[in-house]
Amino acid sequence: MSTIKVKDGTEIYYKDWGTGQPIVFHHGWPLSGDDWDGQMMFFLNQGYRVIAHDRRGHGRSGQSSEGNDMDTYVADIAELTAALDLKDAIHIGHSTGGGEVIRYVAKHGKGRVVKAVLISAVTPIMVQSESNPEGVPMSIFDEIREGTGFNRAQYYHDFPTAFYGYNREGAKVSEGVKHNWWRQGMMGSVLAHYKGIKAFSESDFTEDLKSVEIPVLVLHGEDDQIVPYPISGPKAAALLPNGKLISYPGFPHGMPTTEAETINKDILEFIKG
Repeated sequence: MSTIKVKDGTEIYYKDWGTGQPIVFHHGWPLSGDDWDGQMMFFLNQGYRVIAHDRRGHGRSGQSSEGNDMDTYVADIAELTAALDLKDAIHIGHSTGGGEVIRYVAKHGKGRVVKAVLISAVTPIMVQSESNPEGVPMSIFDEIREGTGFNRAQYYHDFPTAFYGYNREGAKVSEGVKHNWWRQGMMGSVLAHYKGIKAFSESDFTEDLKSVEIPVLVLHGEDDQIVPYPISGPKAAALLPNGKLISYPGFPHGMPTTEAETINKDILEFIKG
């Protein structure tokens, strides 16, 4: 397996295929780089170098007890991109990975990143507060913590239904996709997943978004049941100096899987534009 050891000794697993301009994929919670199969194959066949890592505590990466927070996730990416000497790269993030992308670009990406894509991203901030009254109540994240920390196998069995919009009338349910979500989730560390809920729900990316001047494409499904569209996609795009929003009526949170043909086409057009 391809891994690097970051400064605290944690091993970060990654896949690195092909040649050409690099595209780096950042997965959502609690998954792994395998969640990008549909994009990795597509963009590899388009002539790009494609890279996907497993975030610490996820997939095949080391299960450290510490560092399960957004700034450490981003520091790990900075070490990975430096080790691979990636330049003129495009970074694409889904859900939690979208937050990881925008903070990486803001803090470490100068001179290395030329474009970014946020898909169903947790930006600018998810949790409800006085300054974010439209956000998701903390009680919801507490429920996710309870299910993840103490009933993970069953909770992860049930979670993909809303993730992929399979609870909507007329949805074409794929049992294989649901099983693959469960497989990826159960590969990771229960402790890392539990702590990571705070990272994706309470991290505030407002200043990161404001500071990123490169072109950023924001893609969000209007029927996202995990990261609701009104609190995320349009707000993030409005904060970006050079952002473009594409919204999709009826698309779910997991649209890179369920709607890969549409998503891949729009990303390719953005990259080439």
